Amino acid sequence: MTYQLLFVCLGNICRSPSAENIMNHLIEQRGLSDSIRCDSAGTSSYHIGAPPDERMRMAAAKRGIRLQGQARQFNITDFGKFDLILAMDRENYFDIMALARSQQDKNKVRLMCDYASHYPDQEVPDPYYGGESGFNYVIDLLLDACEGLLNDLSDAQTQGE
Repeated sequence: MTYQLLFVCLGNICRSPSAENIMNHLIEQRGLSDSIRCDSAGTSSYHIGAPPDERMRMAAAKRGIRLQGQARQFNITDFGKFDLILAMDRENYFDIMALARSQQDKNKVRLMCDYASHYPDQEVPDPYYGGESGFNYVIDLLLDACEGLLNDLSDAQTQGE
């Protein structure tokens, strides 16, 4: 059975598509593409259909990661499609929780930084209005958090076998 992950930020052009593509990169490196699938969405409708932000794509490319995809808005039906929903910050978390229809839906929602081990951040900062260093920082933070998330999922799968 394929485990489905959804990464969510505000506009789905910076943080969540970066997390989705970084996670796909790590999944591919570990040969787990058949068992884990990723997607991303935004809580707002600001950028529907837009590709990942060019500044974010440049920061990811420096680390050998290609950002692709098109922005879409989080939908209540996503609770049924995904096993784990990862919010980039508390505002996204609360926006998602407000749409939850049940405790089961709520149990699927976590903060992305819960999985970071090398950074003290509790939220992934939005680099949209900042400079190049902010985009680089977000990529490094997401690499750390995605690595931690993948380790967590791998441990859970190993224990479940």
